[in-house]
Amino acid sequence: MTRRRWIADEVSGNTAALTGAHAEHLAVVLRAQPGQRFDVAAAGVLRAARVVSVSPSRVEFELEQELLAPSLAVLTLLLAVYKFDRMEWAIEKCVELGVARVVPVLARRTDAHLARAAEARVDRWRRLAMQASEQARRAAPAAVESPEKLKQAVLRTAATRILLAEAEDQKSLKEALQTRTADDEVLLAIGPEGGWTEDELTLFSEAGWVSASLGPTILRAETAAIAATAIVFSELA
Repeated sequence: MTRRRWIADEVSGNTAALTGAHAEHLAVVLRAQPGQRFDVAAAGVLRAARVVSVSPSRVEFELEQELLAPSLAVLTLLLAVYKFDRMEWAIEKCVELGVARVVPVLARRTDAHLARAAEARVDRWRRLAMQASEQARRAAPAAVESPEKLKQAVLRTAATRILLAEAEDQKSLKEALQTRTADDEVLLAIGPEGGWTEDELTLFSEAGWVSASLGPTILRAETAAIAATAIVFSELA
């Protein structure tokens, strides 16, 4: 039987712990007991673990042998901020698929109210990313960074930087990924509802990003994010 996996909030030597609401879920909802065994990702290393103490605010583990964890390509998703319910769906599913980092981006077509509220939403997005990471049995949680203005986000560096653009009709995402070499980080930018504006496309182009398409159909932002993430991991597996 596959053991449930947790990502530790605290690690010290051969001891790890879940705290706060994280611990409450295991202690109260799942009714964990001392002696139960789980897999625990501790500081990025996957270990077998045994529960040694349980309370609603803290569950402690004794860490045992290291376990083999699969290696994924490093994908950072630059996700333009849009309606929060749809954006949260995209974050959750993209993290389950393997995204290492999500950077919320304030684009020209990001609603002004959503742009103002985005910073206050980051903690919730991080909790969703943690839950999705555990759901997908990852060895480390995906990071969600603070929102960035587009002019700052386009300056991020990586060997492979791909902009998904509706106007692109020459190069597919699959073709754009063919230039990547082993162990390169991939940056993938997904626009807001309504797409990128012409001046934003120019900004990406001048910064050296490569434009790519998901095909002839027009997708919702969350659909594009999930589909593109799946393609990246399929191509780079």
